[in-house]
Amino acid sequence: MTTFLSREVREGLEQARKRAARRSSRLRLRVDGETWPVLRLWDGGFALEADEAPHLRGLVDLYDGGRHLSQCLIVASAQEGGEMHYEFKRITAAHDSAPVDFARDDDAPTALIGP
Repeated sequence: MTTFLSREVREGLEQARKRAARRSSRLRLRVDGETWPVLRLWDGGFALEADEAPHLRGLVDLYDGGRHLSQCLIVASAQEGGEMHYEFKRITAAHDSAPVDFARDDDAPTALIGP
């Protein structure tokens, strides 16, 4: 038994797969006020849609919805199957508060009450 799909059917299936991946992913890449949806994320990098993504290089911000996940230094590595792959050169997690340079006591007061 042979399975054969015409070129139009294969292209339609590929477009549907990309559309579903773009909708299901909350991950976004932001550079200079522009954003792109991240199709896939792995330990060493991520993938964007090749048709929409420019040839990015440098410092970018990675978001999960509205939450800032990390600041990344990236380089474009390859284009495969309609996806542009980028590799992390450096990835730094974003924090909600500034780091402190002293040890906090567990029983320290959270606020001072005046007289």
